[in-house]
Amino acid sequence: MAELTQRTDYDLLALQAKGMLEEEPWYTAAMSNLSALLMDTMEKLNWAGFYIMRDGRLVVGPFQGKPACIHIAVGKGVCGTAVAEDKLQLVPDVHQFPGHIACDSASESEIVVPIHHNGEIVAVLDIDSPIKERFDEIDAEGLQKFVQIIEENISWE
Repeated sequence: MAELTQRTDYDLLALQAKGMLEEEPWYTAAMSNLSALLMDTMEKLNWAGFYIMRDGRLVVGPFQGKPACIHIAVGKGVCGTAVAEDKLQLVPDVHQFPGHIACDSASESEIVVPIHHNGEIVAVLDIDSPIKERFDEIDAEGLQKFVQIIEENISWE
């Protein structure tokens, strides 16, 4: 685990996310502010945002960071693997991940969480760090709760 000056307060992050979604649940506005919240709250990130399922593949959605890959096929890279397996991906070293897609060469570790609506994956939360082993099981648990709040409160209309 990378040295952080302060661990993310996931309870506070969840409350902030819920408040943002109560104010405006429409997915574009919500994801825009939620990605900014993550980038502002979590240490040592270089990308935080969403990829949205569209026409059978992931398409870049609201995010904070450098320009990103626009399309990702299901099963490709960390995000596509999260969709194919319908499972959180915690990757301590992206260079060791088979088929990793290097949108930002500065990324060293990554965590991706699938987002569901009506039993289907509709998007993923994708967070990258320029530090190896930035994310751990505490982050995985906290971000799964964050995504659960999104799933329960976001509007896809």
